[in-house]
Amino acid sequence: MPVRRRSPQAAHLAAAIVLGLATPGIASAQADAPAALTPANESVSRTLDTVSVTGSRIKRTDIETQLPITVFKKEQIDALGITSAEQLLMHMNIAGNSSDNLASNGGIVSEEQRGNNGVSGANLRGQGADATLVLLNGRRVATHGLKGRAVDLNSIPFAAIDRVEVLRDGASAVYGTDAIGGVINFITKTDYTGVEASAFADVTEAGGGNIYRANLLAGWGDLDVDRWNVFGTVTFKKNEVLRGTDRDFSNTFQASRGLSPDTRGTPFATVFSLGTTGVGASSLIRNGLVDPADPPSATPLRQTGINILDLPGGAGCENGGDMMGPYDHRLWNVPASRFACAWDYPAAAIIQQPQESVDFIGRATFRIADNHRVFVEFMGSEVDVEKTFEPNQISSSTSTATTALGPSTWYPLNAVTQGTYDMVYNALAGYFGAGNLNYGAPIAYRWRCIACGPRRIETNTTSYRLLTAFEGALGTWDYNVGLSRASSKSDSTLRGGFHYTDALRTALGSGLINPFLMPGQSQSPEAMAALEAASATGVMLYGGESIMTQIDATFSGSLGFSLPGGEVLAATGFDLRREEFKFDGDSRVDKRPIFNAPFDESNILQDVSRDIKAVFAEVYLPILDNLDVTLAGRYDEYDGFGSTTNPKVSFSYQPIEALLFRGAYSTGFKVPSFNQLFNGVTETQYTGLDLADPATCPSGVANAAVPGCEAIRPVILTGGKEDLEPEESRQKSLGVVIAPVDWFNVSLDWWEIERENTIRSAPQEVLVQYYDVFTANWIRDASGEVVAIDRRYINSGGSLMEGIELDANLMGELAGGNWRVNLNGSYIDTFKTKALETLPYTDNLVGDYVRYYNLPIKWKHTLSFSWQRGDWGHSLTQIYRDGYNDELPVSVRNGSYVPEDWNPSVSSYTTYNYSVSYAGFDRMKLTFGIKNLLDEDPPFTAHQNDYAAGAGWETRIADPRGRAYSLLMEYRFH
Repeated sequence: MPVRRRSPQAAHLAAAIVLGLATPGIASAQADAPAALTPANESVSRTLDTVSVTGSRIKRTDIETQLPITVFKKEQIDALGITSAEQLLMHMNIAGNSSDNLASNGGIVSEEQRGNNGVSGANLRGQGADATLVLLNGRRVATHGLKGRAVDLNSIPFAAIDRVEVLRDGASAVYGTDAIGGVINFITKTDYTGVEASAFADVTEAGGGNIYRANLLAGWGDLDVDRWNVFGTVTFKKNEVLRGTDRDFSNTFQASRGLSPDTRGTPFATVFSLGTTGVGASSLIRNGLVDPADPPSATPLRQTGINILDLPGGAGCENGGDMMGPYDHRLWNVPASRFACAWDYPAAAIIQQPQESVDFIGRATFRIADNHRVFVEFMGSEVDVEKTFEPNQISSSTSTATTALGPSTWYPLNAVTQGTYDMVYNALAGYFGAGNLNYGAPIAYRWRCIACGPRRIETNTTSYRLLTAFEGALGTWDYNVGLSRASSKSDSTLRGGFHYTDALRTALGSGLINPFLMPGQSQSPEAMAALEAASATGVMLYGGESIMTQIDATFSGSLGFSLPGGEVLAATGFDLRREEFKFDGDSRVDKRPIFNAPFDESNILQDVSRDIKAVFAEVYLPILDNLDVTLAGRYDEYDGFGSTTNPKVSFSYQPIEALLFRGAYSTGFKVPSFNQLFNGVTETQYTGLDLADPATCPSGVANAAVPGCEAIRPVILTGGKEDLEPEESRQKSLGVVIAPVDWFNVSLDWWEIERENTIRSAPQEVLVQYYDVFTANWIRDASGEVVAIDRRYINSGGSLMEGIELDANLMGELAGGNWRVNLNGSYIDTFKTKALETLPYTDNLVGDYVRYYNLPIKWKHTLSFSWQRGDWGHSLTQIYRDGYNDELPVSVRNGSYVPEDWNPSVSSYTTYNYSVSYAGFDRMKLTFGIKNLLDEDPPFTAHQNDYAAGAGWETRIADPRGRAYSLLMEYRFH
């Protein structure tokens, strides 16, 4: 079979395209393309030196140049001290900035993020973790067991990775669904002989958040001599907890800058006034309580939330307990709480979830003939992640809110409570006068139950994939046929901070538990015994399992004829899959209610499944010596959805040796997940103070000064719909690569992704803006008041994203060694959405704050310098993340108050990493690194902490660990 040959300059250009496009901060590999793309220990002789590259099924002798592919080698990853796939994604400029890491989904989450306990996802080009395809050694793995929507990167055996290939282009025509944003292929060793061990430590200077890893790799047998090889590698990894209180920048008491916690549930309780009639008539504070300092001419304003520490002459909110401070009633536009205190609950959250994992991957390969072999591969992992929330807020001040325990828990007056009760009463009477109080009536309050402990939910995930495959050559054609079974099973269990509602209500109503303790005071032994008796530790919240069974085959070879540019190659094959999913709710026989436990009974699914049948074909056409075209197409048939056909065409054109143009066009699709189809209806209380009824307030923004714009707090309905259709997409790319000399090359790739028929929860802002279209989504009671908003999944509108990716490499010699400078950047030009197909796209959101999902910052880059001489290697990396327009504080949005130091812009974020490696020891290599060399804090952001993780900083952009020191030791026994 003849092969197409390129000139040395052209070969260098091709290698630079693939290997020079390393993510910023990861130095590019040597320009030895076949060696770089072939597993390092591959010893089987081949009739042709052909390789497969992610994004194409065709094996060929030269490097794929038509599609932008980034390759990360193990040595480059180790040099940066990266120990997990999640960390690698955080370094990638092509990765979106979304809630896909364990920091950003560790706090308060909403809607589609619910149930993502312990999940880290891959999100390329901001398309979402469920629109980025993750492969292990070129084949699919099971999606995470709790939601079944995206692969959990924590289950990938990262220490065993030989390289990672990232296709920065849509690939539905090759791989099917989920490949809209791109493809990440984690490639492990395929055979190994010997024994080696490694140990890694990554320790922060400020304490907390340390990372440790140990790995053992062993293999026996030579495929050429013994005709077999067996190897396996096992890894243990531990991430220690990092708390918000461990870092000074994690602080929401920065009211002058527009950030303050929106809570009046404090470690020293806040007293509430509830009215003159009905249930409120029996509380200590009654209606009509006004500030005596107000001038007589002022309109009387009833005070509804009062903390005696904040009264004139009081001890001050700051002295009521750790992380307490004044409630900023101006910022939240709640003047009736001018005497309330607040607590920094966002800072009490965990910003690096503690994690322990053990993973294994092994392969047994047998050479059954000169050009045929069979292998069995097994991957298994167990991951434990603990998601921790702040202690529960106990709200006895209302009988209607879902987070309230009701009037029966109001603090009573009895022999146990007499002293504390009188302290509260005397403080209130001393300022407001006894005439507005009802001595002897119980006290309604909101309280943060520090004694209850933080709420902890532990998620255990066990994953595996068993694969048996045959591969080899039949004449001029290669084949690869495999059968695999993969599973991801997860359980989430309460581990502390949760209590049975009835027992907690009884303990609170008895007065045993005191919500008015000052620092240094402790709950009584009787109170702690009551809390212990009410504890729900050990109760399983829910569990789920995602299972995939797959038979696939690929055949690749020559079509037996040539074009002017060389031989025509082709690939074809099929893919038969069954996807299964089940989700279990509360399995207890005695389903006693547990206060604030996030059970998910409405989303129980019992063994739902679907079958997928697909065939695909790909043809490589070297039309001229300098012009290649590849045509690909895939036909998929899904149970319940019918069929879809997706084509792709790509080209590369090299008019001169120093210049190459490339481009591609394709269509894609993404089918609804089982959750999106079959989830039941979940009711969630809206907790913000910024929403008004759009029927009487067209802006939908609450403003008490405007009639009809009073704040509403309806129930939000979310859930699945069985009539959802697949999403559709169109991907375009056009790029140029310039390599005028051996020591310099640069590439620019423009891309565009347009998605239609998007599956999403009905966006609240769209329901407001187009109220006339979505009137039925606003559910009202008989009096016309909004009681619920229907935000269940719909196919609605679409999105448009455009950007440019840059990579430049400069190389040379210095002091007897080789140096390289790499600049890699990602520029987002357009991010627009539309609510309906008939509507135009919205304003460009690039550079603006977006809650929950992808934060479309305009520019990201990494600039790295590396120098290698003999056994020594050095690397210095600058990582840059652009600033953006911050979310407006509530008071700024409604025009009531502008904080004096508020800045509408979030500054950029720049960090530097350094590493040095030495391989001069016998059988040992050491790599030492310093992360965040200048100990740069994340930039300040005033985003509304009720709706996003992070207290004063953005978890989707920054690393909260600060300066850290890493050491990797690798030892080969023989």
